[in-house]
Amino acid sequence: MHWSQILSTYRLGEDEDHLKNDLRSEFEKDYHRIIGSASFRRLQDKTQVFPLDKSDFIRTRLTHSLEVSSIGRSLAQNISESIIDRRLDTAFNLETERNMAAVIECAGLIHDIGNPPFGHFGEEAIREWFKGHLPRLKYKGRAVTDILSDQEREDLLHFEGNAQGLRLVSRLHYSENGCGMNLTFALLSTMIKYPRSSVEMNPRAKDVTDKKMGYYRAEEELFALIQEKTGTKGRRNPLTFILEAADDIAYATADIEDAYKKGFFDFQTFVAELWKRKVDPEFIEILDGHYTGSVQGKMAPAGNWGALGDYLMSRSRMDGTYGGKLKSHEADMSGSQVSSGESALMKWLGEMQSVLLVAATGGFVDNYRAIMSGTYSSELIGGREAVLLNALKGIAYDYAFTSMSIYKTEIAANNILTYLLNKLIPSVLQYDRDAPPGLMEEKFLSLISENYRQVYEWSTAGKSDWEKVYNRLLLATDTVSGMTDSYARDLYTDLNGITS
Repeated sequence: MHWSQILSTYRLGEDEDHLKNDLRSEFEKDYHRIIGSASFRRLQDKTQVFPLDKSDFIRTRLTHSLEVSSIGRSLAQNISESIIDRRLDTAFNLETERNMAAVIECAGLIHDIGNPPFGHFGEEAIREWFKGHLPRLKYKGRAVTDILSDQEREDLLHFEGNAQGLRLVSRLHYSENGCGMNLTFALLSTMIKYPRSSVEMNPRAKDVTDKKMGYYRAEEELFALIQEKTGTKGRRNPLTFILEAADDIAYATADIEDAYKKGFFDFQTFVAELWKRKVDPEFIEILDGHYTGSVQGKMAPAGNWGALGDYLMSRSRMDGTYGGKLKSHEADMSGSQVSSGESALMKWLGEMQSVLLVAATGGFVDNYRAIMSGTYSSELIGGREAVLLNALKGIAYDYAFTSMSIYKTEIAANNILTYLLNKLIPSVLQYDRDAPPGLMEEKFLSLISENYRQVYEWSTAGKSDWEKVYNRLLLATDTVSGMTDSYARDLYTDLNGITS
């Protein structure tokens, strides 16, 4: 793969911003289109971890996406400078660096734009609905599963926010030309984390690019054109590795912060979990240093590891091992020490972002040739930094994601999404037929936006009635996944006559 193709400025439709005095780059145009879109604004009312949370502090998909965008841009700049300094690619120059950073910044903003309400649980709820109901659906007396192709059926059974994101920005976003936001192919290619269809994916694969699907059959031709224009041709775009690393860094550290603020674990428990999960003592000692700077007592054995700055400067010379003996945790976490613990944790999480950024930079430049040839199949962050990253994810999952409060909201979310799909799916199967829909089906069809209907008309032009069944079902998933948390909840309560 070559940067001249990877950073393709090709757009599917005519450039809408064609003023002669417009000095913005093509990627700056992408940025402004995203920021000004309704789809991006809706992320402010979509779940990151805690559905329908009333706190202004807790992150939403919008704040998470802004953080990924910011971290991603910094990571892209660090990687670019390393490529230039180490002379890994003579074709890589300062313009390449600027364009790479701009694309990653935009990709961070839209990497979750296709997620349905209620976070990743919303994806699971939609998949579960089709798993339980698709085999029983009929259309004109025929089983729907017999009408759909294998790929169309698997698209629904494995509903995926990533694939929905590509569909949203390339088709569903309001436009007069049917090209959605009409973003550059460099950006569309970067947001395709998994260059596989639903019949090619393999969740158990060792190759990270094979684990999920990246596009629906409805966008198959678009995907092929993106691959051709960017020169990726079945391989993950190199920029996608950077986007994925930025996403991992952002949510692993942020989820810990949000979970701590909501009281899912205390400071003492967190430190004990770091030791339990075999996080490198050097990283724990940095946290210890912040805590003992204001409070008497030790959480872990003092060691001669140096401060964060020493770590960042010496990382390339360190082998990541520690030969000291571990001692028991001796801190008394009572009284004013709790607030000191919180302050230490917040500062430490920011510093660990820097540690992980350095690790991701090294992962990209050290594997540059494999990444550019399309043979690299792992995440960028490895070694002891990967242990740290996985520990943060694991702690958040064990203490927050499996908590009773999350379970309750997920049960409520499942009831909401199940109800909406129960009503919408039978309704869309009566859409665009010779016979008019039933009274209630017609009322539920009125919930579908005019823009989505227009996309349906464009997509089904010239198709037979049987071929349209797949697109009718997509009308329902498009409608549900486009809802915010609050809208879906309020619609559910209104339709069921529930009053507060």
